[in-house]
Amino acid sequence: MAELIEWKIKGELILNCSCTVFCPCVISLGDHPPTEGNCQAWSGVRIDSGHYGDVDLSGLNVGLLLDIPGKMARGDWKCAAYIDEHASDAAFDALVAIFSGAAKGTTGLFKMLVSEFLGAERAPVIYENDGNKRRLMVGRVIQGEVEPIAGKDGGDVVVKNTEYWMGPDITVARANKGKVRAFGRVWDFDGRSSEICQIDWHGPGR
Repeated sequence: MAELIEWKIKGELILNCSCTVFCPCVISLGDHPPTEGNCQAWSGVRIDSGHYGDVDLSGLNVGLLLDIPGKMARGDWKCAAYIDEHASDAAFDALVAIFSGAAKGTTGLFKMLVSEFLGAERAPVIYENDGNKRRLMVGRVIQGEVEPIAGKDGGDVVVKNTEYWMGPDITVARANKGKVRAFGRVWDFDGRSSEICQIDWHGPGR
């Protein structure tokens, strides 16, 4: 059995899914069905600092495609990863291990829930902040922009202290743009549910 490698990444994640209102998975932890019956989503991860063993992952971005037929907790996910074209070969392999769940730890549940890993490929993955807007551009595959919804005082609406796997505090957002063209899927989630999360993930332990 291969020895598991210690890893850690800190940064930010954005996600836009097919739910018409805020994703119920944050509160139900995947036990409540998505608003449209299934979950189709794209996600972007900006790694501000990170490592996999002695491989530096800082400054890299990752794009994800997720296709989940029903309740998230039931599994049978299909997933694809787009790895920053600036990643070294070692960093590419490390990020595939992390985002496929093979590296265990925070993302280890992917190994249990993903029944078909569609693949991982290098791509120009751009993650931009423009004021409170976040944009993810993965070539012609994913074109997305999300923006927090405003609360009563004009600040962000945040769901705090959750047990959600991504992180305890989730900023409620809406997609200004959410277009996916990949693996035979043509999705348009403009105006649909989005979320923003500060991540602090690690492995192989929890």
